[in-house]
Amino acid sequence: MQRSAPYLVTCLLGFTIAVLPGCAAFSGTSEPTAEAPKAEVITETEAVRDADFEPEVLYQLLAAEIAAQRGRYDVTLVNYLKAAKTSKDKGVITRAMRIAQTLNADNAQLQLAELWLELEPDNLLAHRVSAIQAVKRQNLEAALFHMEHIMEQDEDADFDSLAAMSANLPAPQQQELLALYEKLAERHPDTPELEYSIALLLKITGAPEQGLSRLEQLLAREADFQPAIVLKGDLLYQTGQTREALSYLTTSTRRYPANRQLGTLYGRILINEGELQAAQDEFERLVTRYPETPGLRLSYALVALENRQTELARRELTQLSEQGHHVDEANYYLGRLEEEAGNIPQAIGYYISVENGNYFFPALSRASELQAQAGKPDEAIANIQNLREVNPGQAENFWLLEIDLLLDQQRKPAAMTAANDALEAFPDNVQIRYTRAMLHDTLGNTGQAEQDLRTVLAQQPDNAVALNALGYILTIRTERLEEARGYIEQALALDPGNPAILDSMGWVRFRLGDFESALTYLADAWAAYPDPEVAAHYGEALWVTGNEEQAQIIWEQGLEQAPNHDILRETIERLTGNGNS
Repeated sequence: MQRSAPYLVTCLLGFTIAVLPGCAAFSGTSEPTAEAPKAEVITETEAVRDADFEPEVLYQLLAAEIAAQRGRYDVTLVNYLKAAKTSKDKGVITRAMRIAQTLNADNAQLQLAELWLELEPDNLLAHRVSAIQAVKRQNLEAALFHMEHIMEQDEDADFDSLAAMSANLPAPQQQELLALYEKLAERHPDTPELEYSIALLLKITGAPEQGLSRLEQLLAREADFQPAIVLKGDLLYQTGQTREALSYLTTSTRRYPANRQLGTLYGRILINEGELQAAQDEFERLVTRYPETPGLRLSYALVALENRQTELARRELTQLSEQGHHVDEANYYLGRLEEEAGNIPQAIGYYISVENGNYFFPALSRASELQAQAGKPDEAIANIQNLREVNPGQAENFWLLEIDLLLDQQRKPAAMTAANDALEAFPDNVQIRYTRAMLHDTLGNTGQAEQDLRTVLAQQPDNAVALNALGYILTIRTERLEEARGYIEQALALDPGNPAILDSMGWVRFRLGDFESALTYLADAWAAYPDPEVAAHYGEALWVTGNEEQAQIIWEQGLEQAPNHDILRETIERLTGNGNS
């Protein structure tokens, strides 16, 4: 059983709300900003000039600049790091640090910060970099030393940035950082940034209620401290206080209309709660205020698309693509729009323009399927095979794409050949083996399907999908019903709300004669996902238990979705003698 994905996919509007550091970067960075090529960042930094350097240093600087002109920024950094260590010149160190930060080169940043502090023990940037690198290395005492040194100079110590970074630390180190922050708060009371950061750490460490309480105390003293307002809205929602969160964010966004992060949080909660028109209105407001922020425009376009305002979505997506922002996402959704409008050549054109990222394979899949539907299946398959040859690192994904396309065309023997070849090359690929298991089942090879699924489960014993598939195949193809129920029970324990597993459990209980329990599971499956196959099972259970009128209603609803569904039609004809319900 598969569900169609809505336009508002979570990897774009990703509703795992991450409240980004709010003090040091208060203008708001929660949505993607315009891409800044590394070349521009580096070359815009003014080169070091007019210094009386030794020949060795001059050679290193020259080599660095030549490498930058050729796009070899790693070589640029290596030479600037050597020059900084040799010359101990502040200008060289400053430029080297900017390059290291642009390239996210942690080791180089740490070395340069240490060198800088030798020359200027009170340098704020060097202390900030040292604090960040100490957190990344889980040296929390060193991080606190550098932060406190910054505080003593009445400067922002980036507590919030370091707290946010702790999300990538092991749980014991997170707790240690929290304890150190609380000690620091005792020594430096009434520091809003520090109190906010403690609340953020409480959220990260799984104590959002305590974080909310801490924020209430902070906001009682600092009512206009906007990072805390954003985090409070997030924590209200995360603690299940949805109505309170929406009410609070409605008021707060009106009070602070320029806070981009606050508006983005509000818009995303509205999306998650299904308030799509309100979400569109909020993102429209944000785009009007911040027209140069591509991430906001992308969110606005996708909400409009979900609201079926296709021309508005098309306009916004086209603007993004033409301006070079979120190009792959924009082209993918423009392809979807053209496909729905029946403009197949244009749709294919957009899809094949998607070159990278999360949308590359979905776009290639749609382009290939459309090519096949247009009478060019061999061309589509050849294209996938060619891409597999030139992208060996992604070969497994291309194999899956080829197999799926062959299955869509009902070319099952060819699909099996491809699956066999793929597993010969990648015997440990779970997805390919699971796909072959399902193919074996459709071809009537129950034993081979079972063998493949057991191989998957040997690699991933808690794979709920594979457990359910094995249990379901044993239910419908064999009389090993108690064994089947065991696998389905394991799957249901791992994924209790999955409608496919609920359907499997209902059907195996039906076959075991436990009709009352079967009806409960099948009703739950139908309520969660009214699929034609569920309609067949649920309707049969109703019919057999004397609820013939209700069974007819369920079957009719299933036929509305899929008039030619084989399992549903066979069930209706077998029980009623009439394939039309």
